Amino acid sequence: MMTDTRGALQKRSMRIAGHRTSLALEAEFWAALERIARDRSMTLPVLIASIDERRSKEAPEASLASAVRVFVLENRLN
Repeated sequence: MMTDTRGALQKRSMRIAGHRTSLALEAEFWAALERIARDRSMTLPVLIASIDERRSKEAPEASLASAVRVFVLENRLN
């Protein structure tokens, strides 16, 4: 029996803005983030740090995971 893993959270740890953080996102969001980072010639931690910086200014009450998901939706390719 095959298990459907769509929508399952994948947790990754990285250093952003000088501190370690963990971020749990669905595989589909990780793939989209990696594509956006590659298209912008950025590393994934640098891209996520830029999202976090914007979040802290515009919506500090929002979680980083939520901010990342919104960023991906705003930057998806049609």
